[in-house]
Amino acid sequence: MRRQYAWRSNLLAGVLAFVALSILAQMVRIQTSKEAAIFKEQRKTYTSELRTFYPERGEIYDRNGHLLAGNRTVYEVGVDLNTIKDPSAIALAVSSVLGLDYNELLGQMTNPPAGLSYLVLANYVESEQAQTLKALKEEAQLQAPEGVRGALTGLAFSSHPERSYPEDALASNVIGFVSREGRGYFGVEEKYNDLLAGNPVQVLVPTDPNQAVDIPHVPNGTTLVLTLNRDLQAAAEGILDQALTDYGAQGGTIIVMDPRTGEVLAMAVTPRMNLNEFWNYGVVYDNASDFNQAVSVPYEPGSVMKVLTMAAALDSGAVTASTPFLDTGAIMVGGATIRNWDLQAWGPQDMVGCLQHSLNVCMAYLSTTMGAETFYGYMNRFGLGRLTGVDLSGEAAGRLKVPGDEDWYPVDLGTNSFGQGVAVTPIQMLMAASSIANDGRMVTPHVLYAMMREGHQYSVPAQYAGTPIQAGTARTLSEMLALSLEQESSLALVPGYRVAGKTGTAQIPTESGFYDSEHTNASFIGWGPVDDPRFMIYVWLEQPSASIWGSETAAPVFSEMAQKTVLLLDIPPDYIRQQIAVR
Repeated sequence: MRRQYAWRSNLLAGVLAFVALSILAQMVRIQTSKEAAIFKEQRKTYTSELRTFYPERGEIYDRNGHLLAGNRTVYEVGVDLNTIKDPSAIALAVSSVLGLDYNELLGQMTNPPAGLSYLVLANYVESEQAQTLKALKEEAQLQAPEGVRGALTGLAFSSHPERSYPEDALASNVIGFVSREGRGYFGVEEKYNDLLAGNPVQVLVPTDPNQAVDIPHVPNGTTLVLTLNRDLQAAAEGILDQALTDYGAQGGTIIVMDPRTGEVLAMAVTPRMNLNEFWNYGVVYDNASDFNQAVSVPYEPGSVMKVLTMAAALDSGAVTASTPFLDTGAIMVGGATIRNWDLQAWGPQDMVGCLQHSLNVCMAYLSTTMGAETFYGYMNRFGLGRLTGVDLSGEAAGRLKVPGDEDWYPVDLGTNSFGQGVAVTPIQMLMAASSIANDGRMVTPHVLYAMMREGHQYSVPAQYAGTPIQAGTARTLSEMLALSLEQESSLALVPGYRVAGKTGTAQIPTESGFYDSEHTNASFIGWGPVDDPRFMIYVWLEQPSASIWGSETAAPVFSEMAQKTVLLLDIPPDYIRQQIAVR
């Protein structure tokens, strides 16, 4: 009997062991099958969520380390509708601290949309205000009996970054702004948006709070260092604003650039806006092109164009500085009569005299002597009619009519020589003239000085846009322009420094095709010191009412800006530099 029982027990144990092994084998087979892998992957999907981690936007500095655009912490204030205790107490606290409507807040909390568990009461709340609300919540909890929720239970806070501009409107037209969606608009913020924004990282994060996951390292966006000099920028804006008041101008531009490198040291434009209140954009500007007229709005340059015409005539060999010219006050070009700005004849002149007296007739003579092919060939090499490539959004190309265009006429060869019928932007004219201040080499204007990312700095080298004229031509013309200013005792002269430059007074074309002689745009372009140019300045004033002449409005503004520039850039007067050179 015992043997029979033992045999049965052993048999049963064997069967059970076989079954267990079979089940185990089946489990192993299932877990290692293709289907199991699919189920495991699906389990991950249902037990985790894809979260995006965004980098902090890169900061923007001037060349001397002054912060122009950064980030600050603001808060979203909301309520957890599942834990809220006293909506009226929350409405009272939030309304008193944030200045919001009590009844509206209370209504939102007592009648929320169906299915909503969290309600945003306010966003972009200042840190100080958020801390005040947090303190009130803590105080309410301390005052509540033990084990009882405080009156402000459910009030929640979530911090996030917001773009901040410490200087408000300073250099606003250059910097641009960032919307609350994180996109850059205008200026540097738009041009370099991808670099500044950085690269977000997506990670599957378990929904189970007991499961931990490593938060990835998300590098901040690239920090940019601009060529702008903050102090020079502030000075340029102040001088421009005062000029608008003094001369009754409707708007204006002042640009300061290093002609050796193309670095834009200051770019003052009107109007400007407080970048921390970017939502007022539509109030300040009528359209996008008005945001930075220095790069986006072409206009007829007037007599500053004569600098380029004379450069072409000298470089092509059509004339020399001493070539005589008899000004009769009129010249026929393409069947039309061209006259001087004052309708007078100036008699015998040389080329310096043509510049000094800004003779339209002389310029038309030069362009017709060169011929259309030569004249427009030089204007093309100066970059007229195409983008400069300045690293700011919204640049306009302007317009240079040439033979073969439907709207070009033979008379244009004459009028284009003194800036009528040509459309340029201030930055285009500055780039073209840089070839004269820089021994024939034309620089590409730029506002980016360096980039910094992950502890590494990358400097931006100077770029050259061509060599439209010879070095000798450039030096000769600079000296001619300096003599021209000195001989007329121009208001553009800078005490202690020799400067070269030219005024511009451009009549404004009307819709009928004629010019309004009562309203002009006044300008001046100049550089110095003549023997070693360290700065170029372009001044443009829109329709000054005190005087229509650039010599009486834009020229003195240039002088004031130049005096401030040599001071802030620590450029010694000519006699000191010459003494140092002798030693």
